[in-house]
Amino acid sequence: MNRRTNPKVKARFRRKLRIRKKIRGTAERPRLSVFRSNRHIFAQLIDDDKGVTLVATSSFSKELTGKKVEGGKKGMAHEVGALLAQKAKAKGIEQVVFDRGGYLYHGRVKALADAAREEGLVF
Repeated sequence: MNRRTNPKVKARFRRKLRIRKKIRGTAERPRLSVFRSNRHIFAQLIDDDKGVTLVATSSFSKELTGKKVEGGKKGMAHEVGALLAQKAKAKGIEQVVFDRGGYLYHGRVKALADAAREEGLVF
């Protein structure tokens, strides 16, 4: 089964498109987009007006590679959210629009969002 035939992936993609019709990131308030795979989590701040990524980080990031994190995948999502917020603050970004990417606001997605909020991002 590939991503074109997997019904769960198709359903998530439909939800993602439905959400993206309503959410738009700008330079002043970029979109915080989340993608999660089975093993990793990715987050980026996107300016949709220009079509550019302003800040990106993931569980692959060199700052997090090899770092021992408690809490498994959820703990790693927390670290990714905190790192993303720190990078955003360094670039002068304080407000974002949250795009959960069609995933439920639960578990890893919620952990990433909570950590970003704790570090000072407003959404």
